[in-house]
Amino acid sequence: MACPVQFLCRGIRTVGLVLLYYAFSIGITFYNKWLMKGFHYPLFMTLVHLTINFCLSALTRRAMQCWTGKPRVILSWTDYLQKVAPTALATALDIGLSNWSFLFITISLYTMTKSSAVLFILFFSLVFKLEEPNPFLVVVVLLISSGLFMFTFESTQFNLQGFSMVLLASFIGGIRWTLTQVLMQKAELGLQNPIDTMYHLQPLMFVGLFPLFLYNEGLSLSTSEKLFRVTELSPLLYSLITLSIGGILAFGLGFSEFLLVCRTSSLTLSISGIFKEVCTLLLAAALMGDRMNMINWLGFAVCLCGISLHVGLKTYYSKNKGPSLRQLNSKSPELELPLLRLNGDDSAAEFNDEDEEQEITLH
Repeated sequence: MACPVQFLCRGIRTVGLVLLYYAFSIGITFYNKWLMKGFHYPLFMTLVHLTINFCLSALTRRAMQCWTGKPRVILSWTDYLQKVAPTALATALDIGLSNWSFLFITISLYTMTKSSAVLFILFFSLVFKLEEPNPFLVVVVLLISSGLFMFTFESTQFNLQGFSMVLLASFIGGIRWTLTQVLMQKAELGLQNPIDTMYHLQPLMFVGLFPLFLYNEGLSLSTSEKLFRVTELSPLLYSLITLSIGGILAFGLGFSEFLLVCRTSSLTLSISGIFKEVCTLLLAAALMGDRMNMINWLGFAVCLCGISLHVGLKTYYSKNKGPSLRQLNSKSPELELPLLRLNGDDSAAEFNDEDEEQEITLH
């Protein structure tokens, strides 16, 4: 049995990981909204972020390979195009439309509408038989749907175009995360480590989003004085630096989510995500001037109840069923993150004290 000091250290570590996740997640949301006020090329911004993510994930893979001495997985072209491409396309559209919507809507409306992704994730999980149907899912759907309706009802800052973009992104996000779960569960592909998954997804995401970028932003961006027709060096450097910051935040978000799940549990990430939504809305009201009436706040509370019920149900059912191929044990060497060990074997021994079983879940 662990001593109080170990419990205290584990608690401090968990709080630190949650705060790190909050910093990247909330930071990139406000960054995107801030950048879109003066840089009206969300698809180009997304392409830059994808490029940076690929470079950073490639460097991380190289460092992990040098540390462990084991080669990282590289898929064949057949598996890459047939099995990774659908996930990459769905992910690119989800992220691209989400960033695009910041041109039209507030952070609060974006945050609330994006929460509806749980509905679509549930739907596609049932279609792909990743979830077992139960009557409580009807309650979850009703709570989230009614909460979303109440939030958008008589909203003074409602924009139909931006709302439609986020709703479509949430729908595609349901497909995205379902396909991602299927992809990571295929043991023969060897993509259980999200760093490897990120590395393989980014190039196809870039290719999938590039035609939409050319159609919508290619001409206007080619004549923009902020990038391709600059007359001075300082505006170009400013644009490149600000875009690079977003790419680093995007990579940090993915890595912090992975780190939080590995060092704690997927339940911790799910619960943290609920409180993150609250923090985002409060910050949006305080810093960005987003206006919300009592009905909007009540709708948000109802939606959070639905999401909380969904998290609780997944926790209950995962604890009352036997181990399956969908579950990853936190003691797996692939998930130990050797680059993050502080004291060699001592840290590894502490990490192995974790008795929570990790499961690839849909967030």
